[in-house]
Amino acid sequence: MTQKLPEPSPSTESVDDTAETAAQRSTLLGQRLKTLRGERGMTISELAARAGLSSGLISQIERGNSNPSMNTLEKLRVALGANVWEFRDPVPEPSESTYVRRASKRPKITVGTNGFSKELLSPRNNDELRFMILTLPRGARSSNVLNGPGDKGGYVLEGQVRLTIEGDMSVLDAGDSFQFPSSVSHFVENVADETARVLWIISIRDAHL
Repeated sequence: MTQKLPEPSPSTESVDDTAETAAQRSTLLGQRLKTLRGERGMTISELAARAGLSSGLISQIERGNSNPSMNTLEKLRVALGANVWEFRDPVPEPSESTYVRRASKRPKITVGTNGFSKELLSPRNNDELRFMILTLPRGARSSNVLNGPGDKGGYVLEGQVRLTIEGDMSVLDAGDSFQFPSSVSHFVENVADETARVLWIISIRDAHL
């Protein structure tokens, strides 16, 4: 089913992890930020100047005492020349294959306050294709913050979602699939009663996605 709807104004995203894992994820993010900064030979002051953030905020993030918004992560990503998943990816074991992503090693980002989450499935070595699982509780909605050159597609694993691409809305059930250019405005939402899970695939021409 497809129908034309007015394009909504984009929502603001922020990282809001669940209480039982928020401290661990903040610590990991801080460690990864410090490592990425060190690999580039940058001081906190230099990174702050490039990112347009305060040195104090960056210091707080690196110590695991601050859970940054997606907007802050985007500024840090640009300043470091990294992609957003590098802030969440645990350091692999030396014996682990670079072609494998273990279920226990999936980095996860929980966005906003409605429980919408992204769980990365791709191995660390792949810079041109990424795939992940989106989990959308009732009422959860993504935002089109990761627009750019490339393509996106997906497959509904569980539940029902409503996908809107440039105002065209489609209701998708488990087993349905889709694909579209990632440069166009889009979002996915769960308007059903049960939690939905979607396999989300991105063919990347901009490594930050």
